[in-house]
Amino acid sequence: MTDSNYDPYANRNVDKPISNIGAFISVIKCVVGTGVLALPLAFQYAGTILGPLLLIATAFVLIHGIQMLIICMVECSRRVQVGYTNFPDSMAYSFSQGPKCFKYIAKAAGYLADITLCIAHYGICVVYLVFVSSNVMNVLERYIFMGDLRCYIAIFGVLSIPAFCIIHLKYLVPINLVANILIYVGFAMIFYYIFQNLPPFTDRAFVGDPMKLPQFFGIVLFSISSVGVFLAVESKMAKPQKFIGWFGVLDIAALVVVISYIIFGIFGYWRYGEGVAASLTLNLPDEPLSVAIQIILAIDIFLSFPLSGYVVINIIMTHFWNKSGNLKRAVLKEIILRISFVLVATLNGVAFPDLGPLLSLVGALTLSLLNLVFPAFMEICLYYPDGYNYGRYKWKLVKDIIMIIFGALILIQGTIFSIIDMIVYYGHM
Repeated sequence: MTDSNYDPYANRNVDKPISNIGAFISVIKCVVGTGVLALPLAFQYAGTILGPLLLIATAFVLIHGIQMLIICMVECSRRVQVGYTNFPDSMAYSFSQGPKCFKYIAKAAGYLADITLCIAHYGICVVYLVFVSSNVMNVLERYIFMGDLRCYIAIFGVLSIPAFCIIHLKYLVPINLVANILIYVGFAMIFYYIFQNLPPFTDRAFVGDPMKLPQFFGIVLFSISSVGVFLAVESKMAKPQKFIGWFGVLDIAALVVVISYIIFGIFGYWRYGEGVAASLTLNLPDEPLSVAIQIILAIDIFLSFPLSGYVVINIIMTHFWNKSGNLKRAVLKEIILRISFVLVATLNGVAFPDLGPLLSLVGALTLSLLNLVFPAFMEICLYYPDGYNYGRYKWKLVKDIIMIIFGALILIQGTIFSIIDMIVYYGHM
């Protein structure tokens, strides 16, 4: 066993650290997005009583998975006696401490962690560009002209380059703050419509159709988590020990998100009932205020692009290209990499603007792995060697096995529904 008194936090050196408030703003930004617009539909599936309960339970499991992942990364740093161990190195080290079958794939597990994160966040960036372009095109076609969606994607891809060239996460905090303000202003404007002609609350189902619960979980799962940004924020904090634990940055942000989601989901379903659309903006009347809402949401997502893409660039630079920290002209090369990333994502969106269902499949595969399966396997392996244990009655081992099973079910369910959506969507093209 290694020195149990070694404190990785005390030995972590961070360039341009962010404050607890900055971390909170960034976490809220990476979670609260357009996914919230589908929550009223999710509550139609689950009901006004069962929906909030399942949302809270799901959020608890996902947040616990993130906390467990970070705790495992800190434990790896303590055992190796370094200030910080990134996700892939932590995966590789954890697997090397586990049973023989895990030791054989330890190095591959580290690469798998990086690949999974990059695919997930690259896909999000492409979707963001398509979403912004689609919304702006829908607004402009009412007053000026429609044009081609691909042209809008190209324009907004180029416009996103300056903000995307901001290297340090600390300097993205003001942008994230503006984005957070915009999206909550947009929600407030939507509530103007929601509070008009509310029917009796008893007209809505308290408990939904059990056969539709998989759709509920699909919407909720994709509306809550953003593992890559969580890890990036924690790694750049001035006081990273304040990120997890009771009343840490993550817990407080999760509380704000869950309360926001419950209010929005319940009231949206209460107002529109069985007629609620997949995105609540589709239920709004065609008038100037609803157009303003579309514009506000489009600006919010446009400002979210640099934060999501930061994860991929950070992995490429710190895990591969400049892992030693001795790369010459590192800033210039990173800016070139960032511009190249935006251009590739833009070209991807221009060439294939209808990638939504395919990217949902990618999301289904990556979400369960990053949030549940990987952290559980890491904890199992870390406490496998002699001198460590899984607690009384091996409760940690039991909990981890349950998380792996739950993650596998989410993966299978999400994959099946995404493939069905792909068949339906592309079959009608």
